[in-house]
Amino acid sequence: MIATASRGTDTGTATGQVIHLAHSPDSDDAFMFYGLAQGKVDTEGLRYIHELQDIETLNQRARRAELEVTAVSIHAYAYLTDRYALLPHGASIGDRYGPRLVAREPLSRADVRGRRIAIPGPLTTAYLALRLYEPDFIAVPTPFDQIEAAVLAGDAELGLLIHEGQLTYADEGLHLVADMGAWWYEETGLPLPLGGNVIRKDLGPALIAKVSRQLKESIAYGLAHREAALDHAMQYARGLARRKADTFVGMYVNEWTLDYGDRGRAAVRELIGRGVSSGMIPGPVTIEFAD
Repeated sequence: MIATASRGTDTGTATGQVIHLAHSPDSDDAFMFYGLAQGKVDTEGLRYIHELQDIETLNQRARRAELEVTAVSIHAYAYLTDRYALLPHGASIGDRYGPRLVAREPLSRADVRGRRIAIPGPLTTAYLALRLYEPDFIAVPTPFDQIEAAVLAGDAELGLLIHEGQLTYADEGLHLVADMGAWWYEETGLPLPLGGNVIRKDLGPALIAKVSRQLKESIAYGLAHREAALDHAMQYARGLARRKADTFVGMYVNEWTLDYGDRGRAAVRELIGRGVSSGMIPGPVTIEFAD
């Protein structure tokens, strides 16, 4: 885990209230929080501690309510509604693209049934989407950045790629079997909401509103100062060339990230609703946005 303090422009921040802000060590999240991490946003007396861990670890930590604000999978949010609300911005939404199912050789959808598939974690949205696509397979939980290697080594027959692996699998000689975001759009006509930022409801309305505003300002700052934000994000690009890193950031930090909008919110409801209907998510879920 990497933790850094973000002091903002307010000189009183050093002694202000601490907000632990957790997200993945990936170029898109780093781009999103560049403004806060580099003091480009006035934090109005709040002191942000950035904690960087993989998304499945953050999902599990959120279930224990350890963090005031954290990125989580939309799938995981279904289990967090008693303690957390979704912030209206900060989402990673795949608009006709998303996690990619790959194999060592070309396969059809029918070939997926019963196979061993390396997945990035049972609470990830990628896993939920794959179960909706094909319910019958053997899940092999694998660190997200080791999935390509697991498939190439034969430890799994297929792999479900998130983050930068979505752009690099062909370089490794792997074949695309299905794009979960493209399949989801064909099924629903909606984008695939993969991840979002949640905030603990016990912070209270005033503090929630302040944090929400500052996180949105950070996203907007990065989009308005793209080259500088990308410079910052490159340290988390895991070897991607700058051009590919820019493409990846553009996939998941964009207008959807500033606000879900009506379609983005409808997509969250549809995804969680289908998860409940399929039995993947036990019981009804009340979705709450921290507006």
